[in-house]
Amino acid sequence: MKISAIQLEVVLGDREANLKKAEQRIEEAIAQNPDVIVLPELWDIGFFPKNALDIGDVEGKIAQEFLSSQAKKYQVNIVGGSIVRRVGDQIFNSQYVYDRQGELVASYDKAHLFSPSGEHQVFQAGDKIAVYELDGVKMGSIICYDIRFSEWVRMTALAGAQVLFAPAAWPHPRLNHWRLLAQVRAIENQFFVVSVNQAGKAYELHFCGHSQMVNPWGETIAEAGDNEEVVTGELDFSIIKDIRERINVFRDRRPELYELK
Repeated sequence: MKISAIQLEVVLGDREANLKKAEQRIEEAIAQNPDVIVLPELWDIGFFPKNALDIGDVEGKIAQEFLSSQAKKYQVNIVGGSIVRRVGDQIFNSQYVYDRQGELVASYDKAHLFSPSGEHQVFQAGDKIAVYELDGVKMGSIICYDIRFSEWVRMTALAGAQVLFAPAAWPHPRLNHWRLLAQVRAIENQFFVVSVNQAGKAYELHFCGHSQMVNPWGETIAEAGDNEEVVTGELDFSIIKDIRERINVFRDRRPELYELK
């Protein structure tokens, strides 16, 4: 399965500009003939403008229409990073996933909100994992800060996911954390991790890019640089079968011990 990650330099607070950029980059990615295209966190208005509530996408309708039309136009699966979804006087950091026919197959609200930036004071948190199928393969989604919570990621693996998508707006100086966490989550859960970051700046944040695809051995299949670009890689699912036959951590788990007493 071929995956294209779109590492965008998002224009803070300018949805129209970002829709245009996303459309251009999706067209660029299509030249690589991917099975799945992935966008970064909050690609619609950035992480996150002070007026996020005022300009949030009501019920996510704008993003849904755009992602559905692009998926249908190119007959490609799209994991829609995340957008600012407005519901009444609340906003969520939400992802939509579309299949090749432009049909919605999953949605996810970011569960762990990044308190150092005040995200928890502005957004509402989700409370459900997202596991779904694209082209007959089980996949899961998290968003950015979620990747630091191994218990949350493990739940997607236990639900059968073979690929974890992690769109993000991850800044310097934590590039090393970004790269290592993707590798560790891939190794410990014996699945692929596709982490898709923003590039550029927002306020004092300088996003570190380096979107990457990591196999279950923790090896990097493909990785972007610092700037806006499309990076494409191929996932070989026979690797999962091989590693789980050699080192079956799921068989050897002892969940009865994993409770504080």
